[in-house]
Amino acid sequence: MIDTVKKIKLRNGNQMIAEGAIYAGCKFFAGYPITPASGIYKGMIDMLPQVGGLAIPSPDEISAIAYCVGASMRGFKSMTATSGPGWSLMIETVQYALITETPIVIAIVQRLGPATGGATQGAQGDILFSEFITSGGYTIPVLYPTNPKECFELTVKAFNWSEKLRTPVVLLSDKEIGMTTETVDYSGLEFLPIENRKTIEPDELIDKDWKMYGFDNLGDVPLFAPVGGKIKVTATGSAHNKEGELKKNDPETISVLKHLEEKIQAHRDELVEYKFYEEENAQTLIISFGITGRTSLEVFRRLKDSNKKASVLIIHSLFPIPKKLLKDVSQRYKKIIVAEENMNGQYRMLIENLFEGKEIIGVNKIGSMITPQEILEKI
Repeated sequence: MIDTVKKIKLRNGNQMIAEGAIYAGCKFFAGYPITPASGIYKGMIDMLPQVGGLAIPSPDEISAIAYCVGASMRGFKSMTATSGPGWSLMIETVQYALITETPIVIAIVQRLGPATGGATQGAQGDILFSEFITSGGYTIPVLYPTNPKECFELTVKAFNWSEKLRTPVVLLSDKEIGMTTETVDYSGLEFLPIENRKTIEPDELIDKDWKMYGFDNLGDVPLFAPVGGKIKVTATGSAHNKEGELKKNDPETISVLKHLEEKIQAHRDELVEYKFYEEENAQTLIISFGITGRTSLEVFRRLKDSNKKASVLIIHSLFPIPKKLLKDVSQRYKKIIVAEENMNGQYRMLIENLFEGKEIIGVNKIGSMITPQEILEKI
């Protein structure tokens, strides 16, 4: 499906997410059309059957993600796509995927909120909403591209992370990235190696003491067995032991609950994606992501020929928060500007404690995109 011969095509972010999912080996998609994520829905409906996969329309978002979790439990890479209102309906099932260690990718294309909000207005207001939705405060990996090329590449990484760690992964985007059409040079795409979940085969059970949620160390990822296969699988949304048996607070069950978080934290250094545009002798660092990351990069370009200088750090892996990266990069700067298109600086609130002794400034806005001039004024 993906033409690797040098070719320039017009694509938007939503189309490239669909193409990235196909390349990553996605075989099942279910979704409910919702602006501004409907382009992903259409792309998967059009393309997935051509590679032997199945894409189905769903009556609602609750059904869509439930279908995807079921398909993944059967062993098929699965994805759904939505925006804020649909994400609200998916949260219970996302938690079920987390506790049953079921790989799944959820693409969220942000729009103005809350509630139904502004369907055709962009925003970056779901930063906290995309991450802090679990009872117990578990970390869900979140990736955030800034352009169609990165939409393709980070979709592949989202699937790889999901498969490797047996966890839900969120691919966060926004209306401008999802729906703006621009040129993509396919020869410049990074075609990453594809990772698949590690499985247990029936004949291996003779030599292995396998359990559905078994691990030796808290950071280990259990071997997967599909529901409906030759191996008995127990999947429950309740607290359970390594066998999958419903338990309350016995030591093994508590260790399983700790393991759900520790397997992410044990790999957090591998889950860091960013781009750093460094300006020598700059005293200001701009941190941003998504469409506002592109605005920050325009500021970087404009300041090239001026007396004022600023470096730009675009974060692609919002969660787990790349604390070491943020601390290391920010060390030599006096002023830290965090630009994000939401009302109160959602990501800034989470990271500002990492910049002790620095002047920290937020650039925030709702209803329209942040302009280069609004960032320049803070410099």
